[in-house]
Amino acid sequence: MILVVVGALLIGLSLGLLGSGGSILTVPVLVYLVGEPGKLAIVESLAIVGLIALVGALPYIKNRSVELRAVLLFGLPGLLGTSLGTLLSHQMPAALQLLIFAVVLLIAAVRMFKPMPGQTSIQPRAGWQVALAGLGVGVLTGVVGVGGGFLILPALVLLLGLSMIRAVGTSLVIIALNSAMGFGLHVVGQSTPLHWSVIVLIAGIGILGSLVGSQLSNLFSPLALRRSFAGFLVLLGGYILVTSLPHALQGTGSSTATAPTTTAQPATALLRTSKRASRP
Repeated sequence: MILVVVGALLIGLSLGLLGSGGSILTVPVLVYLVGEPGKLAIVESLAIVGLIALVGALPYIKNRSVELRAVLLFGLPGLLGTSLGTLLSHQMPAALQLLIFAVVLLIAAVRMFKPMPGQTSIQPRAGWQVALAGLGVGVLTGVVGVGGGFLILPALVLLLGLSMIRAVGTSLVIIALNSAMGFGLHVVGQSTPLHWSVIVLIAGIGILGSLVGSQLSNLFSPLALRRSFAGFLVLLGGYILVTSLPHALQGTGSSTATAPTTTAQPATALLRTSKRASRP
């Protein structure tokens, strides 16, 4: 359980320190630390990511640092993409989803090695280009349960010319919307009961971690933080790739297949064990 708490803190801290990247840790935390099956982890990840993003967006909404036009242009196609991605995910084995997730981790690492784009002399792109980018991020959210902040932030700056503050606030709103859509659609087709205690625990700790991270962000070099996090993502993505690739190539498991076996106890078992231990 201590590792789960540490993992939840890392999710929140990375969001607070970097403005993105925290959601990409949620599925690995649920699969490899909590012991959830791959498909269940993706559904629960959407709930956790959505809750953290929603709470994180509230100060930006209060300060009017959210670009409504960007939410409409990027976010609405994202909801359609999330719907399509969710339908695709129902036809995929869990091992294939984790394999795609590992590739996404490595792409995120490459993005994070580079400095964030500046706003200087950026010409806003055509609306259809923004909508197409939003659609793609939405599909990614539906298939592998990530918020896509590592893609949304640079897209909002490069495609719409938003300042970094407005891009972060707008990104959080879009992540919350996409996650809510994906979670709702996944739950409709999900026969396995969700572990709400796990969702609330990780989301709560993640929110606290994001608040702490936002206060500490001025103490570190943003580029150094991003590159350190990128190095960690390379290791994590490589591990998931190695463990998922044999299952995906062999075609083992149907659309309800579980993730590669881990040594972690399922969260419900951990909770039951702790309750029994506390009884006289």
